Amino acid sequence: MSGTSVLFESGEHRNVLLPVFDQGEAVPANQHVVVHGNEGMILDPGGHKIYSRVLSDTTSVLRGAELKYIFLSHQDPDIVAATNGWLMTTDAVAYTPAIWKRFIPHFGLDRLVVDRLKGVPDQGMRMDLGGQELYILPAHFLHSCGNIQLYDPVSKILYTGDLGASLGQDYDVVTNFDQHLEFMQGFHERYMASNAAMRLWANMAKGLDIEMIAPQHGARFPGKELVGRFIAWAEQLRCGIDLMETLIAIPGGNE
Repeated sequence: MSGTSVLFESGEHRNVLLPVFDQGEAVPANQHVVVHGNEGMILDPGGHKIYSRVLSDTTSVLRGAELKYIFLSHQDPDIVAATNGWLMTTDAVAYTPAIWKRFIPHFGLDRLVVDRLKGVPDQGMRMDLGGQELYILPAHFLHSCGNIQLYDPVSKILYTGDLGASLGQDYDVVTNFDQHLEFMQGFHERYMASNAAMRLWANMAKGLDIEMIAPQHGARFPGKELVGRFIAWAEQLRCGIDLMETLIAIPGGNE
């Protein structure tokens, strides 16, 4: 359909990026759909403002397949705020980090659907989508203390949530990594917890065969060269608490 981007398609497997809708003052976010055979899943479907349009586009992308899963990488409202609507209008099961399972109902989950919100253990898990195994991977403290990512071994796309996010650029695909840094460096320095967390993630990512990194915000990284550049950059980045030692103090305490 118009506005969607097919990131991968082979046989009965498709990976589709939905249109990015204007969200006013809210941070623009990417919504992805993965389909294998007769089953599909949506990743980080977003908030109330775009719910009806994302639901309509997802239905079109599914082409008659069943929406089996809703993937919620962490607890932020740009990801989970419309979860009740998705659970009320579909038969899908939602997966989110286990430590956030009892917080998401504060967004208004109806008692009739709350049992379809499932917790992912800290170590991650594997899940079956239409006969194809996908990997839910731990990415703790990047930026949420409970954070998960999705790896699709068919398309070899790693969906990284807020990791890799960029803001303010006028393109959807990274072509020059060095020039792209100005749009993501500040975000990562402030929103990612520490270099220790980044190094743990980089070590895990190096063990995957990745052809594309697709963040929840901003431009994606296609091809092994850009994927490798991003992993190497993340591995050495000082961020979060590494940079905030002088800010953790009583305001005006040294005056």
